[in-house]
Amino acid sequence: MRLFVALPVPDPAREQVFKLLGQLRSAGWPVRWVHDEGLHMTLKFFGEVGGDRLDVIAEALHFAADGAGSMAMQLGDLGAFPSRSRPRVLWVGVRAPPALELLQDRIERGCEAIGFPPEGAPFQPHITLGRLREGQRLPSGGLEEHADSFDRVPFTGQELVLYESVLTTGGPRYDSRLTLNFTG
Repeated sequence: MRLFVALPVPDPAREQVFKLLGQLRSAGWPVRWVHDEGLHMTLKFFGEVGGDRLDVIAEALHFAADGAGSMAMQLGDLGAFPSRSRPRVLWVGVRAPPALELLQDRIERGCEAIGFPPEGAPFQPHITLGRLREGQRLPSGGLEEHADSFDRVPFTGQELVLYESVLTTGGPRYDSRLTLNFTG
């Protein structure tokens, strides 16, 4: 099974990201857009994992999330990886407290101890919107045209979810395998 751990995006941020996605989709860009039900902020991608590893991953996540409280966040700017000038992945940034970076680091360290290597790149909180199709480009200034088309609303991160990504003909479906509610 293909696994990753993420924070779901709650309202009102979800509504603003839907609004932005609607505008971006209508631009006709060569992008594979995320499905509306797939909005989340990934903290760790595991990749293909045998079912026998699910319990040890769940234990590591329980340990990492222990004591984590609800986190006040806010939608940030529209951006891209590796850069806005040569985008491959389009995203909306998330302004988050240091507690989110600490949680992500605890997840990385805990999962490294059970055999999952760390990401290797600095953590940058974001919500993926879409991926450019192979060999394609965005029109010049495309991201800038949409940079102010959504409100940077505040929201609260209240749970950590271990998702299984099930590939279907209609795109990936994300099934929850474990949900940890933050306390405090």
